[in-house]
Amino acid sequence: MEKSAYLSSAYLAPVQYYAKLYEYPHVYVEQYDHYLKQTYRNRCIIATAEGTQALSIPTEKPSTPKCFMKDIRISDHGRWRHLHWTALESAYKSSPYFDYYQDDLRPFYEKKYTFLFDFNEALCHTICQLIDLHADIRRSNDYKQVFDSGESDFRESIHPKKNFRDDAQFAIRPYYQVFEKKHGFIPNLSIADLLFNMGPESLLILRDSVKNNSQS
Repeated sequence: MEKSAYLSSAYLAPVQYYAKLYEYPHVYVEQYDHYLKQTYRNRCIIATAEGTQALSIPTEKPSTPKCFMKDIRISDHGRWRHLHWTALESAYKSSPYFDYYQDDLRPFYEKKYTFLFDFNEALCHTICQLIDLHADIRRSNDYKQVFDSGESDFRESIHPKKNFRDDAQFAIRPYYQVFEKKHGFIPNLSIADLLFNMGPESLLILRDSVKNNSQS
């Protein structure tokens, strides 16, 4: 049996998340979990001249205390699309591949999506295409609680407040970053950081960040 991974929905997810998309033949993105704030579901972390910066997508308050992720709606509050794209442009305009990929990503900050899950899903598929990552990604059919052998649950372990170094399958391979001389290498940032800095070599970084695939 080919192994499978279960992941939460995520906005410009960290490198650790995309390493799972590389490692696992089949990936299920959870749409029936209860939405939680301050997670990668609506937040990504990038590197700027001043250090790390979190970009959060505002969401509408759910009508019920426990709302499925698939039903969470994006809010237009605070011109977030403009602010996020401006932040990405400011952080990565001098990176080697920003000019090459910006036309692929800018439309996500111009088109209005109703649901956060749909936005994250479409953005993830585009990122995978850009880095030539052929992941078999499917939506979950229900909230699974019991897992068979060969199935791994990362839905809550890939989290901004949890140490990615606790993941025995992941050891990020350092790569060039625009502000590395100022801040040192900052690990496990948003996939946008890897994409804009490394371009086509992003796939090699993901490959070498999976421990059992490490070339070092």
